[in-house]
Amino acid sequence: MQISDLPYPDPGVPDARSGPRFLWWLGRGQLGGQAKSLCWGLLHFGGIAGLPYTVGLGIDAVVDRDGARLLWVGCLIALLGVAISVGDAMLHRTAVTNWITAAARVQQLLARKTAELGSALTRRVAAGEVVAVSTGDVEKIGWFVEAVSRFLAAALTLVIGCVVLLLYAPTIGVVVAIGMPVLALAVLPLLPRATRRADVQREKAGKATELASDTVAGLRVLRGIGGEELFLGRYREASQQVREAAVHSARMWALISAIQVLLPGALLVTVVWYGSALVLDGRLDVGELVAAFSAVATMLYPLRHFEEIAMAYSFSRPSAKRAARVLSLTRSGAPAEAGAEPETAAEPVVATEAVRAPAAGGDLYDPETGLLVPSGRFTAVVCGDPDLAGRLAERLGGHPMDAAAGPSVLLGGVALDELALGTARTLVLVQDKDPVLLSGTLRELFDVPASGAVAPSAALAAAQCADVLDALLQSAPDGVDDPMDARITERGRSLSGGQRQRLALARSLVTDPEVLVLDEPTSAVDSHTEARIAEGISALRSGRTTVVLASSPLLLDRADRVVLIHEGKAAASGTHRELLHGDPRYRAVVTRETEEEQRLPRLESVLTEIEESA
Repeated sequence: MQISDLPYPDPGVPDARSGPRFLWWLGRGQLGGQAKSLCWGLLHFGGIAGLPYTVGLGIDAVVDRDGARLLWVGCLIALLGVAISVGDAMLHRTAVTNWITAAARVQQLLARKTAELGSALTRRVAAGEVVAVSTGDVEKIGWFVEAVSRFLAAALTLVIGCVVLLLYAPTIGVVVAIGMPVLALAVLPLLPRATRRADVQREKAGKATELASDTVAGLRVLRGIGGEELFLGRYREASQQVREAAVHSARMWALISAIQVLLPGALLVTVVWYGSALVLDGRLDVGELVAAFSAVATMLYPLRHFEEIAMAYSFSRPSAKRAARVLSLTRSGAPAEAGAEPETAAEPVVATEAVRAPAAGGDLYDPETGLLVPSGRFTAVVCGDPDLAGRLAERLGGHPMDAAAGPSVLLGGVALDELALGTARTLVLVQDKDPVLLSGTLRELFDVPASGAVAPSAALAAAQCADVLDALLQSAPDGVDDPMDARITERGRSLSGGQRQRLALARSLVTDPEVLVLDEPTSAVDSHTEARIAEGISALRSGRTTVVLASSPLLLDRADRVVLIHEGKAAASGTHRELLHGDPRYRAVVTRETEEEQRLPRLESVLTEIEESA
């Protein structure tokens, strides 16, 4: 896979059982790139390791006054220089390719999981953790995948260098062959402690990121209640904990780096001292001593990659664990507990051949609440609990928040969670309380999968967006005459809450799904606009199944059928006026009656009975 070929046509099904398994799965998916990087690494490191021996041969040629052999050695050194340069350039190229392609694969997997879970993702995993995984953690995972091939090339070069030195100068080669493994393995006892400290640092940094993300998301609310200083103090405390953990971790890595400098220096001193004694005894030539010393000095360069691979694994393992936790979530599965590893790898939910999309015109039925939404009707659902309404909207869309949500919703007798994700979302569209508007032009906002039966102009008119179009056109730069070409800022921040809500409603109407579920679609608009929106939805969705979860009498009065959800069950149904006069529970929710106001009619009836009996 080349960078120009990204994104992947299919990033594959990850092994999300644990962080190390996920890293192993990523590595296996890049065997070709790893092999190229390994070969170029061997050429680069091999050229560096070969220089000392050619220099030793050149010194022997000078001592022997052999010009022909010296010329041959010069050509060999030039050839090694070319090999070092080409190997270094291509090693860097292939290593960066491995890094970017691994990071891109993880990002694609996270994007696919986000699209699969929808709004349920942030209810199972903190939004800050999702941000941390998709940014910093992705880079660290790519770093480890990229460092593996360079480490293998360095390790093979060290082994080959020790073998060649044993054959070239056995008397001094024995010392080097014994010292090199000691240098490579000297830091192993310190790695577990360094890894634990790195884990603590990453955990605290992740919590600080979560806190910052959540604070920024609720900044407007915090300012409204005067809570900026409170959360600022919390973030300062969290950042100080991150700093302390980083310093604590850095001390251990500094110790490891110091050992990596001290022990190789000691080996060089030993080689020079022992080699000089051998030269004085006549058991070693000067050229061989220079070659041995240079070989040890050059082998210290690939030796550094042992420290790098240890650091890369220490930092990438907790990152991979967090990524695996997110990727292990399923549409209908329970959220994984913190620190728990899922038993099986998460796989995309796919429809089997036996599960076919339901025929058009089927009723929508929720076995958990007993809610029945007749096909082609405008049904309003009243819930006294806003959280219950949100959970019900998720269920009606086939996206329950947890496995304990009960059996799947049925559309035309077919369970939604047994259908392919794309099919389920084509059939049922859910617009939640806080829809998101992405930045771009208004035309791009309405460039969504749709049946084509509803034009954007008709949807905008039904959602009463005339003033929104005027506002966008006024703020557009000169030369923009069509409001569809006006740009919307990130999350529509330049618009009011009611304007954003109406644009999101128009976008949902454009898609024209078989079943449209709207959760409080007019909570941020005034009553006059709300009445016109209710009329527009009723007219535009005529003959199509529409479910609105709301408690506004203006919306309820336009519905063909109203269902009251009381204590998690469908308790009553009928028209708005019928339920308003016949069901006190419904009247209490819709009119916001207090308990005392509810008791007044009963008290009046009792007084009337007493007067009549008297």
